[in-house]
Amino acid sequence: MKKYKVFLFFIVVLFGIASFGSGFLLGKSSVHCKVCPPEDVDFSLFWEAWREVHKKFVDPQKLDTKKMIYGAISGMLESLEDPYTVFLEPRESKVFSEDISGKFEGVGMEIGIVKGELQVITPLEGTPAQKAGLRPGDKIVKIDGKPSLHISLDEAVKLIRGPRGTEVTLTILREGWEEPRDFKIKRDIVEIPSLKWEIKEGDIAYIKLYHFTQLASYDFNKASKEILKSPAKRIILDLRNNPGGYLEVARIIAGWFLEKGELVAIEDFGGRQPSQEYRAKGPGSFSDYPMVCLINKGTASGAEILAAALRDDRNVTLIGERSFGKGSVQELSRLSDGSSMKITVAKWLTPKGQSITESGLEPDIEIKMTEQDYEEKKDPQLQKAIEVVKGLEND
Repeated sequence: MKKYKVFLFFIVVLFGIASFGSGFLLGKSSVHCKVCPPEDVDFSLFWEAWREVHKKFVDPQKLDTKKMIYGAISGMLESLEDPYTVFLEPRESKVFSEDISGKFEGVGMEIGIVKGELQVITPLEGTPAQKAGLRPGDKIVKIDGKPSLHISLDEAVKLIRGPRGTEVTLTILREGWEEPRDFKIKRDIVEIPSLKWEIKEGDIAYIKLYHFTQLASYDFNKASKEILKSPAKRIILDLRNNPGGYLEVARIIAGWFLEKGELVAIEDFGGRQPSQEYRAKGPGSFSDYPMVCLINKGTASGAEILAAALRDDRNVTLIGERSFGKGSVQELSRLSDGSSMKITVAKWLTPKGQSITESGLEPDIEIKMTEQDYEEKKDPQLQKAIEVVKGLEND
């Protein structure tokens, strides 16, 4: 079974990569399963309930076998109490796969569930969500008037995304607000940029990484060649509002900042199999550049892994706010009818063995953005990064 790793959040944008393989298909009691359960699993109670419902339910025309099977699978996964382990019906599974390209119709933001509450992880660059003024950490109280408490990520995604030109109203509660406010957002075609860079203060390469998309490694390779030819002598890596992406892309980019062979992350399978180490592959062209790294509440998953590797391996200073804390690994298992399951299979550990799940990364220098900073378009976090990196000497 061919597998690809993903450490990305399941969101309105929906990035990810799949682990393709056969699954199982439940059917009526007269249909044999394609993949039978282990001998110590007794399904007699399930079939007992199945027969009772078919025999006694008042509206027999509502007994949709496919929907009942899907509901049973969904219920099984929900019992695990992991918001990232979910069932996708064929249509949802198809949409999920199409979104891998990084182009889709929607509002353009990552969402997640934190302590049972639906939150914005980050609005993506140049998207309707960002233009509407949504910020990392915003709590989504309602979606088009429907309360979001106890809603699944997948259901939230279905309600928020939609065709270009249509609108969705999100009721948002932000830290410091006494009452929630409505944000009406018009959906559009969303294309996710991977990065931008520029020279600041004469010799500082400011690199903003938006997402570890399929094109990000190519774009970073191109940008790196330009930076190496530029006057840049030091680097600010901005991972704020970066929700993660492909593991291999993050690993490739880490290889530009770390010496070849240095540890990037550890994949912990919870004892099911030996842990796996991911190491930098080079070229290490920026490994001796003085640098700092910016993080905030929208820094999640793969972006947290990269930031942690830089701090653990090179003592790179992290500046900004505590990161989101998404350190689990999902695989997408295709089932035989086109449906699929996203299953959490492992957790990421930093090179020093720290789990970032829920706790996130605490910055070395904490600088919070105020409401006034946003309104006046000030960036005290970036200004602090410039101040710190200018005081660093070459390694």
